[in-house]
Amino acid sequence: MITFFIALALLIVGYFVYGKFVETIFHPDDRATPCVAHPDGVDFCPISKWRAFLIQLLNIAGLGPIFGALSGAIWGPSVYLWIVFGTLLAGGVHDYLSGMLSLRNDGATVAEITGKYLGNGMKQVMRIFSVILLVMVGVVFMVGSAGILASLTGTSNTLWIIIVLVYFFCATLLPIDQLIGKFYPIFGICLIVMAVGVAGGTIINAIKDPINHPMVELTFQNLRDDGLPMWPFMFVTVACGAISGFHATQSPLVARCVTSEKEGRQIFYGAMVAEGIIALIWASAGIAFYYNKDASIGSITANLAAIGGGNSTSVMEISKSLLGPIGSVLAILGVVACPITSGDTAFRSARLTIADWFNIDQASIKKRLALTIPLLLVGYAISFVDYSIIWRYFSWSNQTLAMIALWAGAVYLCEHKYNFWIAALPATFMSAVSITYFFMAPEIHIVLASQIAYPIGIITALLFLGIFWFKTVVPNKSTSIKA
Repeated sequence: MITFFIALALLIVGYFVYGKFVETIFHPDDRATPCVAHPDGVDFCPISKWRAFLIQLLNIAGLGPIFGALSGAIWGPSVYLWIVFGTLLAGGVHDYLSGMLSLRNDGATVAEITGKYLGNGMKQVMRIFSVILLVMVGVVFMVGSAGILASLTGTSNTLWIIIVLVYFFCATLLPIDQLIGKFYPIFGICLIVMAVGVAGGTIINAIKDPINHPMVELTFQNLRDDGLPMWPFMFVTVACGAISGFHATQSPLVARCVTSEKEGRQIFYGAMVAEGIIALIWASAGIAFYYNKDASIGSITANLAAIGGGNSTSVMEISKSLLGPIGSVLAILGVVACPITSGDTAFRSARLTIADWFNIDQASIKKRLALTIPLLLVGYAISFVDYSIIWRYFSWSNQTLAMIALWAGAVYLCEHKYNFWIAALPATFMSAVSITYFFMAPEIHIVLASQIAYPIGIITALLFLGIFWFKTVVPNKSTSIKA
């Protein structure tokens, strides 16, 4: 239990200390934001800071900080370290820079931002890559939320997929303040109540029954019975609970509605820290709830592994057991809200990415329909593919996009003589994670032994850092770095 509270304290203190440090480096100012300069009543709509924070939190907090954290917990309490330091040093920086660079570039999507700072070739790659990722995200969260609702009601999974798809259609098409702006704050409150309830239930359970449901203290031992290495698999599995490239596609949605640059830390960095806290809670809950006290049948996380880590079954069992019938309704509502409110904005982001790509004016409802309907039909077709396969490709794509977004942020900071290391170091780290995973993951079909994949990942990451140094840092060394 001590480890949990230390990790929680680090996340909270880190928001105020490191978050402020990152904000100071970026230098937010009083320039007019996109929604103030040219509101359009559809995507550029002024929204208050607290509402923007809740929308951002719901946008990014899909199944990742719940399903991903539970699956990551199979490796044991070492996952806490990745959640805490990944959130503060990588995820928070990534989300803040993604949002602020969008603010500085008239609400541009991540593909356009990447193109500006990493070149036109990368822009074309990111346009295609981000649209594919966003559709996969939408499908993952559509299928995930439908699965939870189906298990809750005992009805058809296909029926719920269609119902969720209809909601996605409305959320993708309508002006952001008509549906998302009105209902997301309510869902956000449910999400926060769910997290507090699960945390409280886990702590009380550990106090009442420390033998069967202890909150295990930190160990660096890999507790997976199958021996799957932490590097890079744990760093990709947790994804949204520490850092996720998907967030770079969502931050521009909110950036188009922020009324002051000085609200950026609370909205973008703050929402990522809140998501990290949610991931920490669910990882702790999973280890404690499924604690295996019988060493003869495997590690202490064997029961969590046996149930498949994060899925609708484990979430339902934990919620009902810890919170009872009444509390579990709020918890389940929060869990259902996460994927639904990330899936809809995933499709909305895909629409905006294509619109920016081909300069299609989105003030016209006919033009929005022309993009929305095909996107959702493709998503529905993909929903019949095995869910676990989609999730694995989504996870790797997530971290690869995060890597690219961080490099774009590093270039921006360097060109403006700011301290670029806050982005360059996590960019290098995520490059190593993504490349190593690419050469080791079976779903990528290029499976190499760890003795080969590890050096390839590290060398490639250092190569990227070298390219950044000689292509960006050296040419911009004529003046000193600003604080």
